[in-house]
Amino acid sequence: MRSAAEELALAAQCDANGAHEDAVNALARAAGLGSVEAKTQLGKRLVAGNNAPLLPTEGAGLLIEAVNGGGAEAAARLAVLAAAGVYVEPGLDHAIKLITLSAQRGWPPARTQLLALAEDRELASAASGGAASDSHWHRLADTVDIASWQRATGGKTLHDSPRVCLFEHLVTDGICRWLIDASSDRLNRALVYDAVAGKDYANKNRTNSWAQFDLMGSELIHLLVQHRMAAASGFPLHNMEATAILHYAVGEEITNHFDFVDPDIPNYEQEIARNGQRVMTFLIYLNDDYDRGETEFPKLGVTHKGRRGEGLYFINALDDGSPDLRTVHAGRPTANGEKWIVSQFIRNRRVLGP
Repeated sequence: MRSAAEELALAAQCDANGAHEDAVNALARAAGLGSVEAKTQLGKRLVAGNNAPLLPTEGAGLLIEAVNGGGAEAAARLAVLAAAGVYVEPGLDHAIKLITLSAQRGWPPARTQLLALAEDRELASAASGGAASDSHWHRLADTVDIASWQRATGGKTLHDSPRVCLFEHLVTDGICRWLIDASSDRLNRALVYDAVAGKDYANKNRTNSWAQFDLMGSELIHLLVQHRMAAASGFPLHNMEATAILHYAVGEEITNHFDFVDPDIPNYEQEIARNGQRVMTFLIYLNDDYDRGETEFPKLGVTHKGRRGEGLYFINALDDGSPDLRTVHAGRPTANGEKWIVSQFIRNRRVLGP
């Protein structure tokens, strides 16, 4: 009989060979032997259905067992579920308690998040040296203004119909830096979906890169940003697809395109029935130290070069959910610097959770 450590090693080897079902079975055996690491890994996979069956309730249960067994990462993953309001006790207060527990147990991403979120910058600076005690992380968490993440200041209308709305100072410089740092080592070439072939491919019309964050790839800050966008847009968080962080190196761009689900694609009706229409796109500009790189709506006469921390949303569909062809837009090529931006698609029906 193999030990839990041997089963974990076997799972990693199976994944490397593409034998994901065997990897899941090895993780299950290690979890049965009490391995907190195996419970964490298997729980994450089941929640997201990532190279594993989609069994989110069972996955959340494994994460809870891992936390009860002293798991640090598992507490951070449960914080995300609590913030999303799915599969565990919901609520941002609960999420902050879990991320604090994760930080106390030494999970580095939890610590960097609390440092970015804390309103007391002097206290955060003192904790950033790495010698913070458990009570220090509690004190940091107490300074996080949870209520502020569930509200947004009024926006400025750049275009009335279709609506394009700008929000100044939607997120802080520190949160912008954290989002960039969390994405920089996860970038891949941004792809375009070929509905006929049923697969993604690289297209000359889109040359930038991106980092995508599904539910178990997200951190608490990603969910808090989604809460802020929900407050600004009026759409519930559960209508939001996975968050993407877009990166444009010098000269990279995405040419004129639409964000709505195109009625000309095969199986359009089934896609709309299953996931709804993409009725809104919400952008957050994470930096502004570059030239050009504007977001342009050629049919609307709107061109905007965002400033760090600004949010911009635009409506992609008409009131009946049909595509609005006036919303063609582009991310123009950058010059003398790189551009970072959050791109959030929002549907007209729930896509997150049961």
